[in-house]
Amino acid sequence: MDKLAFYRQSIQDLLIGYDEDEKKSIERESQLIFDEKRDHYLWMRLGWEGSQRIYFTIIHFDIKDGKIWLQQNATDLNPAEDLIDMGVEREDIVLGLQPPFKRPYTNYGVA
Repeated sequence: MDKLAFYRQSIQDLLIGYDEDEKKSIERESQLIFDEKRDHYLWMRLGWEGSQRIYFTIIHFDIKDGKIWLQQNATDLNPAEDLIDMGVEREDIVLGLQPPFKRPYTNYGVA
């Protein structure tokens, strides 16, 4: 399996696992959105709580120029480290949710 295919599969496996674990403890609709053509991967929550609309992105990854960009993480989980445990190279993970000037100090890759 080439690196891009491995990274795509790793992200999908990670998000599927997170979603399955959460479904055991919470009863809200979630969606996994995998766009392999444009390399966008999202885990979203949606629905209603009373009259309040719930619609937000829990975790968002992109793959750009051979690197995995973590764009959003609204959890207590550490998806970057979980990807490393799955075999993704640390320098191929960019914390896009951090400002560019902080990224060299994150112990992950930079763009």
